[in-house]
Amino acid sequence: MPGRSSPNRAAIAKPRSGAVRPLLKWAGGKRQLLPQLRRFYPRAFRRYIEPFFGSGAVFFDLYGAGRLRNHDAVLIDSNADLIGCYEVVRDCPDEVARELDALAAAHAMDGPAHYYAIRDGQFNPLRARLRRGDGHIAYTAQLAAMLIYLNRTGFNGLFRLNASGAFNVPAGRYAHPTISDRGNLRGVAEALAGPRVRLRRESFESAVEIAEAGDFLYLDPPYAPLSATAKFTSYTASGFSLRDQERLQRVVIALASRGCHVLVSNSTAEDIAALYDTSLDARTAGLRTTRVPARRAVNSDATRRGPVEEFLISNVEPEAESAVR
Repeated sequence: MPGRSSPNRAAIAKPRSGAVRPLLKWAGGKRQLLPQLRRFYPRAFRRYIEPFFGSGAVFFDLYGAGRLRNHDAVLIDSNADLIGCYEVVRDCPDEVARELDALAAAHAMDGPAHYYAIRDGQFNPLRARLRRGDGHIAYTAQLAAMLIYLNRTGFNGLFRLNASGAFNVPAGRYAHPTISDRGNLRGVAEALAGPRVRLRRESFESAVEIAEAGDFLYLDPPYAPLSATAKFTSYTASGFSLRDQERLQRVVIALASRGCHVLVSNSTAEDIAALYDTSLDARTAGLRTTRVPARRAVNSDATRRGPVEEFLISNVEPEAESAVR
């Protein structure tokens, strides 16, 4: 893994505006929900901690608004590919950009064939060779670019692993996918390269070990399914079960009881309502649920993608909607 002092960092130019878009499409990404989420950002906080980093929409939103200046930020995810990719983008953005340019040019010649050639002939074999016994994947610029490419051109931007741990998302149907965006890649690299930003491949439960009163934590776990047929647990090979949701609830209650500013997003499934909406422990910790409209994009049946309600669970008094739009 390249060190944080990589010379490529010197070539990073600042984005033209403060806005930085998430680098990866990620199931449950929160860009569309940001106007609602902003209502629960605390006016002042100590550190920012995000235990399910994913696409990082809230981190990049706070960064673009200048709200992370002079703040530590700890970005945590258990997904070794995600953290490995972000580390290389942070340290070697120019190398990743060159690899992406080449992938984009080849994709323009024969998209679906090129997608499967990269996925099966290059990405999965290289990823397997670079995986260590502890699960860490020593990402290179080539592997990071391939992950970004597959993410940008695969079905629905999913990250899914089969039982053997191999990436198996099929090709998407995009006429003109954006594969290489050097300006935004540099902006993402600059945000992650901040001297007070840390990337950590760990379980969400590690937040309990580091969080202190006054810290702001946003937790965006894999959502509980609204029905038996809506189950989606493909962020890692092991999935995210009801037992994991229960473990998360205990973490959230502990953080709120400690005096942290906590914001959680999840589905309005009955299991989640029982954990937060009608839970005496959650309410005693100061947590309240708010139903907000959102769009659900992850569904194999396109007719079932559309408006739904989601829970925002927080101990922060929300701003009026008009104050944050």
